Amino acid sequence: MARIVAVANQKGGVGKTTTSVNLAAAIALQGKSILLIDLDPQGNATSGVGVDPRSLQKTIYNCLIKQDICENVIQKTSVNGLSILPSNADLAGAEIELANVEGREHHLRDAIKGIHDAYDVIVLDCPPALGILTINALAAAKSVLIPVQCEYYAMEGLSRLIGSIERVKQSINLDLFIEGIVLTMFDARNTLARQVSEQVRNHFGSKVYQAVIPRNVTLAEAPSYGRPGILYNAASSGSQAYLSLAKEFLDHGEKSTR
Repeated sequence: MARIVAVANQKGGVGKTTTSVNLAAAIALQGKSILLIDLDPQGNATSGVGVDPRSLQKTIYNCLIKQDICENVIQKTSVNGLSILPSNADLAGAEIELANVEGREHHLRDAIKGIHDAYDVIVLDCPPALGILTINALAAAKSVLIPVQCEYYAMEGLSRLIGSIERVKQSINLDLFIEGIVLTMFDARNTLARQVSEQVRNHFGSKVYQAVIPRNVTLAEAPSYGRPGILYNAASSGSQAYLSLAKEFLDHGEKSTR
């Protein structure tokens, strides 16, 4: 049974898709079978693993709205062990089309039910909003991984997001829990970044991963080449941070199943 984790933050620009793509790729490099599901109509996770969203005949939209079989839409990537259930701009219509549909929050859960056993981990890259697509991800996931940028409003946004997750848990998915919080875009030279990091760690304790994702040229450049950062430049500090995060993520999973 796959471990299903939603990478979510209702605030944009926090490194959510960068985390989804690079965490999935780093886990695959550990010999695991990974499915990355792109739930953002922008399709950045799709293009980030080398698939052109504009060339797609079918996407996650077809699975959610037209009940196409996911196995027929999933594509292999250049990373051994990593597959993608891609997205493009068509998915924007799903928000409207699902609005008045009964059981609309469970379409993703039902769509991927038949592929749980084919993967070790399924990573859900959510859009930067708490709309119906993110709600579908939270309903289908076992846990939520939250990327948090080290900036002034980090704690305020994080508190709101955790409140939203708790409401989803109470009403839709009682088994949902917070997998962890990962600090992103960290610059140790910046006093505010250090203060925010300390504040988040003091408030959330062991829920915050030890791995910290730095501001890094490799992570910024890699998407334009259609490659995860850890393939574009494995030696960079950003790539090494995601490899460390993947190890922590897998270690947490092993401990929770003992």
